[in-house]
Amino acid sequence: MLKKKLLALLIIASFLSSLCFQKASAETPFQAEKFPFKEMQIQVMPEFDYPENWPKGTPSLLVGLYGTITNNSGQDYNGKIEIPIPVKEKDFQANLVAEFPSADKPEVQRPYDIYKEKGIVSWKPAKTIKNNETYKFVIEYYVNSIQVKDKKIFTYSFTNQSEIDQLNVIFYAPMNAKEIQLEPKAQNNSKSDYGEDLYYYQYQNVKKGENLYYTFSYKKDGTESTMEAINKQQPPNDSTHAGVKNGTSKSQTSNVNSKSPIISIGGALIIGSAIIIASVFVFLGLKGKKPLPFKAKKTNKHQPKKETAKKENKSANAEDKKELRKKLLTGKIDQETYEEEMKKLI
Repeated sequence: MLKKKLLALLIIASFLSSLCFQKASAETPFQAEKFPFKEMQIQVMPEFDYPENWPKGTPSLLVGLYGTITNNSGQDYNGKIEIPIPVKEKDFQANLVAEFPSADKPEVQRPYDIYKEKGIVSWKPAKTIKNNETYKFVIEYYVNSIQVKDKKIFTYSFTNQSEIDQLNVIFYAPMNAKEIQLEPKAQNNSKSDYGEDLYYYQYQNVKKGENLYYTFSYKKDGTESTMEAINKQQPPNDSTHAGVKNGTSKSQTSNVNSKSPIISIGGALIIGSAIIIASVFVFLGLKGKKPLPFKAKKTNKHQPKKETAKKENKSANAEDKKELRKKLLTGKIDQETYEEEMKKLI
């Protein structure tokens, strides 16, 4: 009788183990070739901004990858996404991994893993990607790859792991940079109202495994970031830039075409004349925003509580406004979202 019970338990345990194995096996490994890019935008931004704990006096390189992939696997996919990024480069820091639930909703950050051996970042979408449906995401990271000699110079390369229908690459030259050289020569370039040089490349039907390689060099004193330089300036005194002058917002009456430029209409607020060149590109539709950081300064015990609270609130608002302008400059939020968020800080 005891032997029969033990046999029954072994059979049940075997059955349950089999179910667990089948469940684990059901999560199909990511096959990049079955998830081609409908659109991809790469933003390369030397000395644009600095993350926390960055080596002092060292220029940073910020890279943003905005992608829209299509599930061509023939079935619904509930596994992880894997995207190659240079995790082995010096001082690599992942800044953001997020997805866009829908065109009318902001980005949502996702938990992610960095695999240094494979050179990838991996995360699981919040929902199953249905067969033949698209999935939009954004990845941002910093690397310490700018060499400082007579000029500051760095290389950026990208090898696509699957086909890309539309690929747009934008280089943001640092504010106050001189003697800028970019190889290969950019297809288009422009200068913003703030003096920032922008360089554009556009590619169609990029095959799997094709390598893009760029060399960027420039002269610039110090390591002040573009965001720091812009925040010291006053926007031009015109209707286009009225929304950011003195940290206030003003609604615009002009209608926005459903197909926005690659930097987005919101980005035009800062970039200005660059919109003329940028209009040849098609914006990916990734209008998102991250939660605004609250950075309160330490309180002074000798000051009255009300005065301390006002100073902390002012400091926090200044940081929040800076973050909003950064998102606007890189096209992460549009004009309407910017104005709505600014009103909350006034």
